[in-house]
Formats: sequence, C-alpha cells, structure tokens
Amino acid sequence: MCNQAVSLIAAELERNGIATVCLILLRSVAEHVRPPRALSLPFKHGYPLGAPHDAALQRTVIEAALTLLESPGPPPVLVDYC
Repeated sequence: MCNQAVSLIAAELERNGIATVCLILLRSVAEHVRPPRALSLPFKHGYPLGAPHDAALQRTVIEAALTLLESPGPPPVLVDYC
C-alpha cells in the first residue's frame, strides 16, 4: 500500500481512538504526511518486514513497531529502525 495513503488512514483511525503504527519505506513521505506513529524501515519496496523467510528479522521489526505504541511523546512519532 502507498506510504501516503497508509499514513492518512492511520491519522483518521487515531482521531477515532484507535492506536496505529505505520511501517514506512519512504521516510521523506512520513516527514511530509506525518502519521501519528511510524517506523521508518531500510528495506526495499515490497518488503516492509525485510527478506522473505527471515522470521527472526520480521519478529524484531514487528516488536519495534509495537514498542512505538508505548512512546511517551505526542504524535507524530517517527523512529528509524536500526
């Protein structure tokens, strides 16, 4: 799904009381659209969780994304995955 569309949908869901975290492959789009919470990922397009069949990496990405739900700052929160 488009980074911009996901960010806009996340913002609307947040306005309705549903917490969200976006997995973003284009940091520049997230900086412009400003989703409530976003994890900027270094992977190529089509692979937001990293390489196929790498369950350990995919788990760490999901855990990093869920950790953003606990971030103390007000939205928007944009964090780079290391």
